[in-house]
Order: sequence, then C-alpha cells, then structure tokens
Amino acid sequence: MTTVPEAEGPYLVCSGLFKIYKVADLEVVALRGLELSVDRGEVIAVVGASGSGKSTMLNILAGYDTPSAGTVRVGRFDLLHMTNKEVVEYRRQEVGFIWQETSRNLFPYLTAYENVELPMLLTGVPANTRRERSNELLEIVGLGHRRGHRPAQLSGGEQQRVAIAVALANRPPLLLADEPTGELDEETAAEVLDLLNNVNKELGTTIVIVTHDPAISTSVGRAIAIRDGKTSTETTRAVTFERAIGGETDEGEDRDVEEFLLVDSSGSVQIPREVLDQLAIRRRVRLGVTDGRVTLESGE
Repeated sequence: MTTVPEAEGPYLVCSGLFKIYKVADLEVVALRGLELSVDRGEVIAVVGASGSGKSTMLNILAGYDTPSAGTVRVGRFDLLHMTNKEVVEYRRQEVGFIWQETSRNLFPYLTAYENVELPMLLTGVPANTRRERSNELLEIVGLGHRRGHRPAQLSGGEQQRVAIAVALANRPPLLLADEPTGELDEETAAEVLDLLNNVNKELGTTIVIVTHDPAISTSVGRAIAIRDGKTSTETTRAVTFERAIGGETDEGEDRDVEEFLLVDSSGSVQIPREVLDQLAIRRRVRLGVTDGRVTLESGE
C-alpha cells in the first residue's frame, strides 16, 4: 500500500492539484492547481457552477479518478502514486461515497440489510460482525424496521438513508457526498442533512459535501467555492450544522459570517470579476503595500 506518514495538521490535503482530460485532439483542464485542506472530523461544503471542477475533485478524493499532477493526501494515503489495486484498498478502508442519484447507491435486487452488509462481505468481515454492524447502521439511519425492503419499496429519502449506511459500513473516516439532497424534496432533504450531522457528531466522520443547495452551503462552518478549477473563496460562519439545517434561525446568527479570498501555495489569488471591472483592471495591475494594506490599480 502506497502510504505516507500521517503528519500533524489537516487530515485531507490537496496542493497544486491538476486534472487534464484528453478529448479527441483537445486537452481539457478540469483542475488548475486546486488547493484544499480539511481537518479530521470537519464538515465542509464545496460549491461551484457546473463545470467548475468540483465533481472532478470529489471523484479524485473518492479514488474514482487519478490526478494529473500535484499533491493529494488523505490521512496516510498518497492518492497520486497508488496502483489500481491500492486504490481499491483505499476505497474500501478510508472513504465512503454517496451519489446524487439514489439508484446508483444501492443494488435493486438486494434488501436494505443486504446492501449494507455487502461492503463488509467483500472485505471479509465475519458473519456475526456483519450482522451486528448492519443492524446497528440501519438503526442509526432510522430504518431498522425497513431492513427487509428492497430499494423500489423505499422512498427517495429512505434510499438515501440506506446509502449513508452503506457508505459507513466499513467504518471509513471520510464520507464524500455528491449532491446528496439533489433529488429530494425540502423536508426529506432536511432529514438527510440532519442525519449527516448526527453521523459527524456520533462517529467523528469527516464529511465533504459537493452541493448547489444553499441550505447546505449556509449550514456548515466552512464553505469552499471553486471557480475555473481552483478554490477561489472560503466562507466561514459561526453557526452549527444542526441549527441551520433544522430551518430555525436565531436573530443575528449571521453576524459572524466572513468571506475570504484564498491564496494558493504559489501566491496566486482569484480576484472576482466584478472587482476587476470596478477598478477597470484588464491584463496588467500595479500592486502596492500601504500601512499594511495591499492596493491594486490598473496598469493599462
């Protein structure tokens, strides 16, 4: 297994991450030096427009895709230099994944219990342990009474709950969710988010959610925006995941919200287009430092 000693500091680190796809005779750059760090036990949201690179990043973290260059580390695992066999082991041990489409998460001919049991069966977990763990997880997601039902007999929200149990079957420290509420109504989505919050609190699972849903991006302590294949801004807020997803708000709860531009390891920063337009900045810029403040002005 290709691993690196787990260093002090962030549990998940992406640095200078590039992903280039070849389409016919063209090269498409999906990630352009992306930077990201996540602490162990943290819940973050990653947001961005379609084509921004957020799904590519998630697929790399899940071991479904291979980066072209850069550094990507999850715990002791170096994802850039693993063989196919090692990636399979990584996906079984370190990470759980939840797809947006509920049908992709579950085998339709297996019951909820059998779907949860399957990942453990593949890793050689003893039968008694599989039985105990499957029942425990189904109780955690509130579906112990539906253990014998197949996906077609479950609602969309119930299917996502089973999918969360499946993703947690082998006790992965990292859970990745790709638009987990995208196909659910507002009430059911809130229930799924509440469940993710409980998983984080009770199991200490690190959770990374890719989403367009403002109910998620405004409910976590940190939301990262991706633009043009790079992390561009970070929004932090002093609200709890649990309080916000419940639909209840406290007066003045957003007073501690802050938004930052992100500086990557090469010193680059993405300045919003509206700021550049306001300053009439095109190709060249003058940079100055005055009284500890950085100033920009057009060099045209």
